[in-house]
Amino acid sequence: MLRFWKEYIYAKGPQPFEIFMELSLYHPQQGYFLGERLRSVQSGDFLTSPEVSPLFGETLAESVRREVAECAVSRPIAVDVGAGSGSLLKSLVAALAGQVEPWAVEVSPPAQRAVGEVVGARRVVSDLGGLPERIRGVIFANELLDNLPMALARRRGEEWREMWVGAGNGKLMWVEVPARPEVEDWVDRFSGPTADGGMVEVQIRACEWARDALARLECGALVVIDYGDTAHGLEDRRADGTLRTYRAHHLGPPPLAEPGQTDITADVNFTAVMEAAREAGASVSLQRQDEFLEELGLRERIEELRREEMQLARSGDEWRRMQVRSLRTGGETLLHPRGLGGFQVLTARKC
Repeated sequence: MLRFWKEYIYAKGPQPFEIFMELSLYHPQQGYFLGERLRSVQSGDFLTSPEVSPLFGETLAESVRREVAECAVSRPIAVDVGAGSGSLLKSLVAALAGQVEPWAVEVSPPAQRAVGEVVGARRVVSDLGGLPERIRGVIFANELLDNLPMALARRRGEEWREMWVGAGNGKLMWVEVPARPEVEDWVDRFSGPTADGGMVEVQIRACEWARDALARLECGALVVIDYGDTAHGLEDRRADGTLRTYRAHHLGPPPLAEPGQTDITADVNFTAVMEAAREAGASVSLQRQDEFLEELGLRERIEELRREEMQLARSGDEWRRMQVRSLRTGGETLLHPRGLGGFQVLTARKC
């Protein structure tokens, strides 16, 4: 895809970073997520909480029960946006035992096939527009917003400059241009104090996505789970910004080095997304993933597994004991405060 970008920029000139990011990730032929590899598996490039443990989806089933308690609906809709391999919905549907109508939003062809085996092909759509118009239930977005295209702004004295993508001497390079009005407005509202030279990921698209999702939600909740922080919490990361790439479960090369071959991501600014949710008429709360899952009963579930493991050890059933131990340790990973447990969970409710 590097050749594509060189030719594209030579023909059209330097491009805003959000265009570069969108095509690098979602180009129909050469985009990272549109190829034939399933990315969110052990043999892929990253694992998310549902792949780490089926207890994630099982625990989120309790979230569905609670969020729809006042919605007067016998069979709520549960949507997983960016469903990947379908691991979240598989365990969630099993825990709810037919009491939920599952839908998946996914753009990757291999992921669409995988999740289609869980919810049925007709309930797998490529964007929010394919969902039922009015949803009573819960819309989940686990590690989605960090992949939505974003602009980049750098502080230069009292001004904001944008980082666009240009080409020269046979390679891609950064080009500074005056910030567009919508970019300048966003950073003035949500960047927080930023020193000269500091970098901010401008997540206008993430805010638009939250408003669009909530526009379809008649009663229930939008639950966004991702790495990131409030604007205040991100202040100490502004010097270099949080933009990065992933490949094979490790940090990858610089974002312009191998477009289409790596995941491109950044920490989510939850202050901005919460404000978008409020503008859409939702009440919002923000907490860490470990706190969120513990409130839904995961800690008690882990203790049950620990007791079962001890009983199996006394009975000599080593094979079953190892299975239970694996399930328990996976659940503990979801709660680790310096890992997945430190992710943020935004719940936006409408009723």
